[in-house]
Amino acid sequence: MARAYRIELDDVDLHQILDGLKMRAESWERTADYLGTDKMRDAEFFLLEECGKQEEANDIANHYRSIIHKIRSQMDEQE
Repeated sequence: MARAYRIELDDVDLHQILDGLKMRAESWERTADYLGTDKMRDAEFFLLEECGKQEEANDIANHYRSIIHKIRSQMDEQE
């Protein structure tokens, strides 16, 4: 079972973490899109993540989105 941690950070640090997690989620979402269609969804350059299956890329993207949701929920509870 995963161990839970309590970490205190200020709002600036939390927003930096959220921004980084969002970028990772988007990268995995784009990789999943590419693996499903062999086409990039827009003209913006990005690097594909190392992954061979669309489902795996989607699962990883969803995990990042889940982390973001957990952090935002905890932030909202404290406001």
